[in-house]
Amino acid sequence: MQMNILELHGLKKYFATQKAVDDISFNIAKGSIFGLLGPNGAGKTTLLRMITGIFFPDEGEVILDGKKFDPLEDIVKIGYMPEERGLYKKMKIGDQAVYLAQLKGLSRNEAIQKIKFWFERLEMQSWWNKKVEDLSKGMSQKLQFVTTVLHEPKLIILDEPFSGLDPVNANLIKDEIYSLAQKGITIIFSTHRMEQVEEICDHIVLVNLGKKILDGSVQQVKNDFKEHKFSLQLSDALSAIDSFAFKVIDQQNNKITVKINEGFGSNDVLKYFIDRQINIEAFNEILPSLNEIFIKQVEGTKATTRSFQKIEA
Repeated sequence: MQMNILELHGLKKYFATQKAVDDISFNIAKGSIFGLLGPNGAGKTTLLRMITGIFFPDEGEVILDGKKFDPLEDIVKIGYMPEERGLYKKMKIGDQAVYLAQLKGLSRNEAIQKIKFWFERLEMQSWWNKKVEDLSKGMSQKLQFVTTVLHEPKLIILDEPFSGLDPVNANLIKDEIYSLAQKGITIIFSTHRMEQVEEICDHIVLVNLGKKILDGSVQQVKNDFKEHKFSLQLSDALSAIDSFAFKVIDQQNNKITVKINEGFGSNDVLKYFIDRQINIEAFNEILPSLNEIFIKQVEGTKATTRSFQKIEA
């Protein structure tokens, strides 16, 4: 049985008349890379702040590692890298990393040892005596990542971790995320970059207007929203294709895209071409991207909300 590192039960958080988080529940399995998605103002940051004890929920509870979350006792189990960076610009990088590590319960010697390990691992050995104000955005990002993970928390929350990183350093951080997950550490990954979520995450939750609107594995979500589209690479181009089983929605020489009609399946598509002695060199289902699903679901939520507002008016 898969164990959960985090469980959210009926979380609500209101600010004046705004429902920032409105009855959201979901679980996160240990050792998973979990995507928390949503447009600006969806409630993601409020959720993360309740998970880390910065905010207390108005209703509901947070269960961390099998028991109700106690900010005073459990905060050392969490590493949080917020989108708004919290580094002291005038402080030397090495001193700052040691200071932040000590806040997480490490002794000075432990902190120095772990910081040296991470600085070497991320090619930051020469940074120790530099000041944060002298760093580029990408370099600051790497430093913030190190200060988030070096105390070896059970749960790591990364809000837009690749912001400002060039492709080489983005891949470096990505490899570290995979490595941490393989060690059983759980990662909550929040970003607007859907292609990164699709590549990295095992499971996602999409929130909008304070409510959860999607919850599932990446593959499950994509399957749930598939439109029965397939691409075919044929050995020869066909001038005319007419079938009750499907319709052609795009054709470029011998490469076509079809959409299967209701009541038919992929075997009916294959049979059509086999019966005409046309060799099929490639046949693949086209699943929607997370970006396409994200846009449709967010727009759908907005439309529903506008309808309710009209009814109430």
